[in-house]
Amino acid sequence: MTRTLWDSTVGKKTIMAVTGLVMLGYLVAHMVGNLKIFFGPGEFDGYAHWLRTMGEPVLHYEWALWIVRVGLVAAVVLHGVSAYQLSRRDIRARPAKYVHKKPRSSYATRTMRWGGIILALFIVWHILDLTTGTVHTSFEAGHPYQNVIDTFSTWYGNVIYIVAVLAMGLHVQHGFWSAAQTLGVGNATRDRILKTLANLLAAALTVGFISVPVAVMTGVVS
Repeated sequence: MTRTLWDSTVGKKTIMAVTGLVMLGYLVAHMVGNLKIFFGPGEFDGYAHWLRTMGEPVLHYEWALWIVRVGLVAAVVLHGVSAYQLSRRDIRARPAKYVHKKPRSSYATRTMRWGGIILALFIVWHILDLTTGTVHTSFEAGHPYQNVIDTFSTWYGNVIYIVAVLAMGLHVQHGFWSAAQTLGVGNATRDRILKTLANLLAAALTVGFISVPVAVMTGVVS
């Protein structure tokens, strides 16, 4: 049954939809956590510490965080592999170029593939920058507030982050709509509501995430 689901086009689209919604839920939670930086280092560092102690005493230190990390990695891999394989199937099904031009699709639709690649590369950089500190020259373990300030005090840190967030916004806008259609949620009555919700989610996440580097650049957060 699992193998049949994975091998079918419908199954891969369903996997993409479900994993996409899982990642969307994480993005919303992550954005809310990021906004705690506006309440000062005590609030932000306290939140970062809570992430490592959540689940205690039932779970050991960082166990819950690692469960979330493993789940997210699985979702990202399944989402990416499904997208790649569906893309290859689409190419094989249409080996010849269209005689007539296809109707012009939305900008978000046409950039889904490149947006996914940008986000995948950003995830790697983001982890190396603010989790492991590998590419962060002044990284201090246990001081996430100061690490964020340091990152967004550099021009390249801001450029990488903002470009990735803009790509994420476009990805969410189209991805949420596609997931709803794949899972059979959309219909003639709900389509307008779903499109509006997709736009609002994309806009809220984009503004929420970008507000942090902008606040550091303008001195609102320092």
